[in-house]
Amino acid sequence: SDVPRDHWAYDAVTQLAADGVVEGYGDGTYRGDRNITRYEMAQMVAKAMAKENVPVSDKALIDRLAAEFADELNNLGVRVAKLEKNADMVKWNGELRYTYERVGGEFIGKYMGQRQTNNELLFRLEPTAEVNDHWSVKARLDAKTKMDKDAGEDDSDRVTLKRAYAEGKYGSTVIQLGKFPIFTEQGMLFDDNISGAALTFGKDKQVSGTIYAGRYNLLNAAWGDEVEDAVKSGYKGATAASIQGATLNWDPSEKFHLGLDYMRAGNKALIHDVIGMKNPLSMYGAGITYRPTQTVYLSGGYWKNNSNETAEIKKEHLKSYNIELGYKGAEPENMHSFGLYAAYRYLGQGATIKPTFDGADWGEKGWEIGGNYTFAKNIVGTLVYFNGKDIELTTNDKVSTFFGQLQYFF
Repeated sequence: SDVPRDHWAYDAVTQLAADGVVEGYGDGTYRGDRNITRYEMAQMVAKAMAKENVPVSDKALIDRLAAEFADELNNLGVRVAKLEKNADMVKWNGELRYTYERVGGEFIGKYMGQRQTNNELLFRLEPTAEVNDHWSVKARLDAKTKMDKDAGEDDSDRVTLKRAYAEGKYGSTVIQLGKFPIFTEQGMLFDDNISGAALTFGKDKQVSGTIYAGRYNLLNAAWGDEVEDAVKSGYKGATAASIQGATLNWDPSEKFHLGLDYMRAGNKALIHDVIGMKNPLSMYGAGITYRPTQTVYLSGGYWKNNSNETAEIKKEHLKSYNIELGYKGAEPENMHSFGLYAAYRYLGQGATIKPTFDGADWGEKGWEIGGNYTFAKNIVGTLVYFNGKDIELTTNDKVSTFFGQLQYFF
């Protein structure tokens, strides 16, 4: 009775009812001959939020309704939360992923004699356990095997704990403690897990950010081979690095995003004694994404390492930048959805630790094209091709990468 009849929520609920997402009063009726209160509307929204396998278009309506009736949902939250949590306190997600990667180029041809291939099968489990109304525990377990050898390398076919952390949510503030993921702007500086603590503020608001600190195993970094060589040469302390950083995001509309990064990585044995750079590394940068329509995006950014330039470390190694034009993107829940993109990437050796890209690698520059497609619900294929050069003034060797992946989500 306190919601105008011309309120957008009425059309939204009508659509959800037609799709069978909301069920009215449970007796097969919606009692359309009388007005309903906001609390009755909130109860319908709560039932819709508990539904699984909801179409993407309906999920957007549910999210908008949840924001509109947030106060009423909070008042109903204890009862609604109990109904949902009693069904299953622990939820499991995961995927089976097959990856084929072939890397070729002048350097590989001269020193290795043939193209390098990766033929890998990964099985992943991701449990989430509810602790109470604010806290949950999350984890990730990975097991890998080489398909061409029917075995792992260096015990890599054993189950590995990739993540394990507690997450607390208090309004728009999120606390993470343990081994958790960090993803910097556009995945340029870092896309991996660290052990420590993180605080995110303003989540889902126009201005948001994250501060984090912890330890990181540099054997997992993009320059992990160099770290392994340093350890073999006697630098035993070259693996664990201290990591501190912050991200700041500004999202004034659905069309525009600005992200700022700062990351500090310290390990004297590797960074100063082996590589010859100022310890700790101090990296910063910014990225922008613009979406003129819901299906097209243009993103780009620039990142810099504030270390000193030396005879071995030139200024070309101390910067990274990225520009990408994309169309849509495959959605696992929507069959036949797809995405395409073209990008130019420059990943300076000293200006990225663990980039997210499947084509361009650490220390490379060049063009990358790719696409993904949902063959059937929760089955997604990806193809990427990169063609470029090593960022090395003396050789500038050509390099190319073909990347293919098939994912089964569950």
